Amino acid sequence: MRQIFLDTETTGLSADNGDRVIEIGCVELFNRKLTGNNKHFYLNAGRDSHEEALKVHGITTEFLKDKPKFAAIADELLDYLQDAEIVIHNAAFDVGFLNKELSLLGRLPFKDYVSSVTDTLAMAKEMYPGKRNSLDALCSRLGVDNSGRTLHGALLDAELLADVYINLTRGQDALLIDMGTEDADGPQVAPVVLSVFNLPVLAANDQETAAHEDILKQIDKSSGGKTTWRITA
Repeated sequence: MRQIFLDTETTGLSADNGDRVIEIGCVELFNRKLTGNNKHFYLNAGRDSHEEALKVHGITTEFLKDKPKFAAIADELLDYLQDAEIVIHNAAFDVGFLNKELSLLGRLPFKDYVSSVTDTLAMAKEMYPGKRNSLDALCSRLGVDNSGRTLHGALLDAELLADVYINLTRGQDALLIDMGTEDADGPQVAPVVLSVFNLPVLAANDQETAAHEDILKQIDKSSGGKTTWRITA
């Protein structure tokens, strides 16, 4: 499954009032593995950022004056995103801005170009009701290192979001097994006699054991120390 983790930076908070996208960062995962096939654009929005927005991202009009406009990168971006699942934190905000940029070019809405849009903010609110669920809060809760994030940046935030998502969905992958043909009573599975096999027992080496312990510690931290093996130990 191909997933793109996407984030934007903008000149302000309202696309309807003329604010524009000035940065887009995209990070690709395929079957939950980083591919390195990422995209990053700085964009000349043709207007200044609001003071409060500038404090968040630090991207000045002077820096952007020689950067391309959205129209110049639209096809490249949409071709890259084509048919992928797009994962965004607070998707309504970013999709709203991208829809505005596309509408100014006479293009279809963002969701018409992609397979689906998943909002990790909605996921986090369901998993952690009543708690802070900003990207920074989730990084802290799930043990994701965001120490390099002094200002918001679209590519860095997309990278952090990918890490957060993997932690949010840890253990939720479906195990898809070919169950053979089905009839009215459900799938038919041929019996397997295991006694005819001499199965070797492979012990974990020190590196594998250490990696396993690290995963257990991450799960324990994300659950607030409420994992079964800690409670019953």
